[in-house]
Amino acid sequence: MGAEKATAGVTRRVLLKAGGLTVLGIYATVRAEPIPDAVGDPAARRGQVTLANAVTGGERRVRHEPASRTLTRRRATRPEPVPTRAAKARLAAARRDTGPAGEPMRYLDDGPKAIALTIDDGPSPVYTPQILRLLEKYRVTATFSMIGIEAGAYPGVAREVAAAGHLIANHTWTHPNLQWLPPVLVADQMDRATAAIHAATGRTPDLFRAPYGAWSPFVLQRCAEVRMIPLGWSVDPRDWSRPGVPAIIANIMRNTRGGSIILEHDGGGNRTQTVAALKSVIPRLLAAGYRFRTP
Repeated sequence: MGAEKATAGVTRRVLLKAGGLTVLGIYATVRAEPIPDAVGDPAARRGQVTLANAVTGGERRVRHEPASRTLTRRRATRPEPVPTRAAKARLAAARRDTGPAGEPMRYLDDGPKAIALTIDDGPSPVYTPQILRLLEKYRVTATFSMIGIEAGAYPGVAREVAAAGHLIANHTWTHPNLQWLPPVLVADQMDRATAAIHAATGRTPDLFRAPYGAWSPFVLQRCAEVRMIPLGWSVDPRDWSRPGVPAIIANIMRNTRGGSIILEHDGGGNRTQTVAALKSVIPRLLAAGYRFRTP
C-alpha cells in the first residue's frame, strides 16, 4: 500500500505539472495571435473581437472592444508582424529588378521659413472637425492623408476637408505595411483609396503617403505609374502613442526647421492630445516666423 500511495502521489504530481504546461502553452498561443487590424476589418466598426490574455480550463475567453481602442493599442504597443520568407524574397527581387523609382519628399523647398503640416489616418468624425476649426482660426492650410475605408465611412467629413481648401493625400485603403505585400495587393490598396477619396470629395489625390513610412521599390514605382508624389515627413512627434501634450509640443518645437514636414494624426484612436498640442504649436510656429505651405 505504501508503495502504491507513493506511486500515485508521483503520478498526480506529474499530471498536475503536465496540465499546467498545457494551460501555459494555450495561454502563450493566445498571446501570440495578432490583434486584427481595426481599420481593415469591417467588423471592427461593430466592435472588435479580440482574445483575452487568460485561459480558464483550457478554453479561450473572449472580450469585445471598440474599434478605435483596438487600433490605438495595436499602433502603440504591437510591433509590425515579422515578414514571411516569401515576402522578403519579393522585396529583394524588386530591389534587384527595378531599383528605387525616386525618393519620398521629406522636406519642402519653398523658402527658408516654409513648413508643412500633415494629418494622417482620418477622416474622423470626432477629431477632424476640431482640427479644421483650428486651422481655419489661424488660416493655415494642411495636408490630410486619408485612409480609403475611413473616407468611405465618413464622406461628409472628407468633403469638409476638401471644401476648406486643404490637400488630400492617399494613405491606402486599410493602412497595411505595403513593404511586405505582393505588387497586386499594393496596387489594390492604392487604387481603392483613390476611388474612395474621389467618390467622397470629387478629387483625385496626387500625393501618396505609405503607412508607417514603409516604402519599397514597387511602392515608389507604383507612385510614378499613377502620378502620385510619395510624401514622407521630417518631424515625427509620435502623437499616435499619446506621450502627453507637453511631449508632443516640445518635440515639434525642438525639431522643426525651415522646410520641415510635420506628421500628426486625426484618426486611428483618441487624438485629444494631438488637438490640444496643435492649439499651442500652430500659434507658436507662426509667431516664430514660419509659414505653413502644402507639398
